[in-house]
Amino acid sequence: MAGSLTHHSSPNPGYSTNNAVPVPVITQTESRDKWSKKMDFLLSVIGFAVDLGNVWRFPYICYQNGGGAFLIPYILMAIFGGVPLFYMELALGQFHRTGAISIWKHICPIFKGIGYAICIIALYVSFYYNTIIAWALFYFYSSFSSILPWTNCDNVWNTPDCTNYFGMDNITWTNASRSPAEEFYTRNVLEIHKSSGLRDVGGVRWQLMLCLFLIFTIVYFSLWKGVKTSGKVVWVTATLPYIVLFILLIRGATLPGAWRGVVFYLKPQWGKLLETSVWVDAAAQIFFSLGPGFGVLLALSSYNSFTNNCYRDAIVTSLVNCLTSFVSGFVIFTVLGYMAEMRQVEVEDVARDKGPSLLFITYPEAIANMMGSTFFAIIFFVMMITLGLDSTFGGLEAIITAVLDEYPDQFYHRRELFVLCLVVVCFLGSLSTLTNGGAYVVKLLEEFGVGSSIIAVGFLEAIAVSWFYGIHRFSNDVQAMLGKAPGLFWKVCWVAISPAFLAFFGSNEHHPVKPLRDHSLQDQKTASAVAFKVEESRQFSAPSVD
Repeated sequence: MAGSLTHHSSPNPGYSTNNAVPVPVITQTESRDKWSKKMDFLLSVIGFAVDLGNVWRFPYICYQNGGGAFLIPYILMAIFGGVPLFYMELALGQFHRTGAISIWKHICPIFKGIGYAICIIALYVSFYYNTIIAWALFYFYSSFSSILPWTNCDNVWNTPDCTNYFGMDNITWTNASRSPAEEFYTRNVLEIHKSSGLRDVGGVRWQLMLCLFLIFTIVYFSLWKGVKTSGKVVWVTATLPYIVLFILLIRGATLPGAWRGVVFYLKPQWGKLLETSVWVDAAAQIFFSLGPGFGVLLALSSYNSFTNNCYRDAIVTSLVNCLTSFVSGFVIFTVLGYMAEMRQVEVEDVARDKGPSLLFITYPEAIANMMGSTFFAIIFFVMMITLGLDSTFGGLEAIITAVLDEYPDQFYHRRELFVLCLVVVCFLGSLSTLTNGGAYVVKLLEEFGVGSSIIAVGFLEAIAVSWFYGIHRFSNDVQAMLGKAPGLFWKVCWVAISPAFLAFFGSNEHHPVKPLRDHSLQDQKTASAVAFKVEESRQFSAPSVD
């Protein structure tokens, strides 16, 4: 690793054990890597926080939980829960300049297991998240055609139930009907019809394996030299999605019926605010969107200069993340309004699809019937790939930084080899998700491998820092870096409100986590076909869990 850690045998001398104003003694060696530019760091953090879930998850839960009224609990949860935890992790990483494992020798050694848990969770995420990017790459390759393959029902994978209603008159849409885009996804990309569940996942799809190999190749050459290389890559992967979102927003606004989708998206239902589930959904969205607890913020901020203004970074990146989610809603629902207009149904009937089915069925179906469909399909899936890659960079960098900082003697001069080994392990661990029943495995890993564990990690981290390390000592650390101690608001949030936020969310948690963040599909037909139904996942995976 171009950047390394020295052995810390004593607490960080950047603070004193009393409440006196600390002296900012720099413990980072000159050999430790640093960001070349401040924007490299900001784009890396934004790229990690803004992922596929901002596009498919937020718009759905916004309309499901009261439309415009949902913004009230969402903003409150962000102010009192998400942003304070986000700020805390950035400050911790920047002050102690070490990864998620070795940082605990400075905070509270008994909590060191949190660091190892973070690495294991990040490994689980890498096993399935990159498969979703591979699906997007498969679509990207398939988009280089004058007629997109999910436009009609004349392909070898189509069934008699395939119904194409675009440009057709007197078409009857029944419960048994399936669109060409749905059959392309389920029968050509996933081939899930060849699997009956986790007990019979079938063989590996070589096409998806090739796509995944290409994804991990990009990941390796982006991470192998540290933040010097990844900081340059994010200038493309973190900015390109915003260009594409803007193009798709303009195109969506010009479609017939777009206004119907926007009204459906934002129409406030004030009565929803009295439901506990709405507040739980708001907590889930903001926590998993900003991503505290995953160790990524610790790792990325550890390469900052000691006096970097991490407070401003936390505010700016949080605002960008939340605004991206909000704008993505317009991108999605203008198209859903268009779909409803074409199907001659209500927007609510089209908006039942969410999660992967929204990005791999509904949106591609709408694109296929636009003028310039090939162009819009290509840029849409490029956006999905780049959104996914940024989060992968962050997740794997959390593991790399944590391990190299904990074992510098073994891996300090072997970063390239260690990254290669890690990428190979992730690739091999992902093979089960590339099978015919890979969607079942994805759901299993997401629901049981990551779900509640990351909430517990975030809760324990907040408790360890605020209560065991001490809020006064942590405030002194921040003052040493910024020259100004955190205000009363931040202290109260760190000590009481943010841990309570996680405890409340954890006790009511029923949502998957970043980055998939999809739950059950409302359309029973699609749920059984795509295998993203929680009840089915629990049934199939119960024996292995027990």
